[in-house]
Amino acid sequence: MRELHHFIDGKTVTGTSGRFSDIYNPNTGEVQGKVVLATDAEVDTAVQSALKAQPEWAAMNPQRRARVMFKFKTLLEENMQELAELLSSEHGKVVADSVGDVQRGLEVIEFACGIPHLLKGEYTEGAGPGIDVYSMRQPLGVCAGITPFNFPAMIPMWMFGVSIACGNTFILKPSEKDPSVPLRLAELFMEAGAPEGVLNVVQGDKSSVDAILTHKDIKAVSFVGSSDIAHYVYSTGTAHGKRVQAMGGAKNHGIIMPDADMDQVVKDIVGAAFGSAGERCMALPVAVPVGKKTADEFVERMLAEAQSLKVGVSTDKEAHYGPVVSAAHRAKVEDYIQMGVDEGADLLLDGRGHSLQGHENGFFIGPSLFDNVKPEMKAYQEEIFGPVLQVVRAESLEEAAALPSQHQYGNGVALFTRNGLAAREFASKVNVGMVGINVPIPVPVSYHSFSGWKRSAFGDHNQYGMDGVRFYTKVKTVTQRWPDGDIADQSFIIPTMQ
Repeated sequence: MRELHHFIDGKTVTGTSGRFSDIYNPNTGEVQGKVVLATDAEVDTAVQSALKAQPEWAAMNPQRRARVMFKFKTLLEENMQELAELLSSEHGKVVADSVGDVQRGLEVIEFACGIPHLLKGEYTEGAGPGIDVYSMRQPLGVCAGITPFNFPAMIPMWMFGVSIACGNTFILKPSEKDPSVPLRLAELFMEAGAPEGVLNVVQGDKSSVDAILTHKDIKAVSFVGSSDIAHYVYSTGTAHGKRVQAMGGAKNHGIIMPDADMDQVVKDIVGAAFGSAGERCMALPVAVPVGKKTADEFVERMLAEAQSLKVGVSTDKEAHYGPVVSAAHRAKVEDYIQMGVDEGADLLLDGRGHSLQGHENGFFIGPSLFDNVKPEMKAYQEEIFGPVLQVVRAESLEEAAALPSQHQYGNGVALFTRNGLAAREFASKVNVGMVGINVPIPVPVSYHSFSGWKRSAFGDHNQYGMDGVRFYTKVKTVTQRWPDGDIADQSFIIPTMQ
């Protein structure tokens, strides 16, 4: 049985804690490996490696750092299939979804290739008599990322791609459920020409998270996970003087207007709700049809569409989605389904107890569909993170828009309509960070920023894009004067432009 360890100072480092976490094959339910869990001393070893490497890396001109990013991008493209298959073997998502996982991370690396332009500051000539003012963006030092199981390629690259391009060095603590891809990314980054210590991977659990959050030499921490843990990471990290961006959970809504193209709506929502077994924070688990006629047609057509979905092993090219990541997560999702039943919602399609011949111990859940879900139900208020679609009926756009606006989470929302004015008003007023108009999963492209609101995000900066550059850098402003002739008498008042 294979064992996975740490990647520190450019090489594999065997962990010494004696503590391991099992790595499962979600398709079979079998343990396929073990990953070591770090000691605090091993976290510190990684930090010391990053500290040693950071000054020289930061002093390298941005163009040379960009060349490493370009080479890393090329290596990602060349190894795309290998990375996707490795990812699927531990996470369970179908290989096509895993390719998308790697590709969306690669796009952030593409953005980071433009770092020479992105780091340019501002300049004002003649701000006063003989006075020029300019600003520069400088790296923070050693930064860290704590990433979840559901996107083990994309989210690490969201973080370390921008951070390292800015001149920082990085400590990555990936999920212990699927740690192989993050290790492989670190190896490829070294192959791309990054110096030893620029990117370190430390395996671990809460103990390692706490070691990162309290380490005096780590200047910034980025996190993606559940909202309760995100709040803990944010409050603990900031209490120890760090910059923190912590992205939490979600409950994204898709509002369907009577004028929407129902063929497109059903196609879009079935993929957004059930794709990747619903294990993504930008999944669309709540559909809100406006008006009884719209709701009745949507539910009838969605039920037929959901029943036609094929759940299969992650290597099945015909499967729409694969198993969830673990037996514990499957049990949690099934508990939420029972909660919805107990609270009085109409369960039209029950995915519990789904089994595949020859893979009876795999972590599979069939698609589930609820109708007549009410906003006061706990199963609606909380994130299920599984292949479950809930239909909440509304009588008007105002009533429908109030649902995501008043929900505790504020990641994403989608409006399906042909009415441009309604869409414009909705996008402006809805109290949610990312809005799709006839786009079911409105994850921004790499040169914008992932921008959750409310309990979906803690901190003042968003992930990747220019907000990522701002998060991983600090601004220094220089006011300079070169005297011409006699030096003026010392002034005891603050300089002004007079």
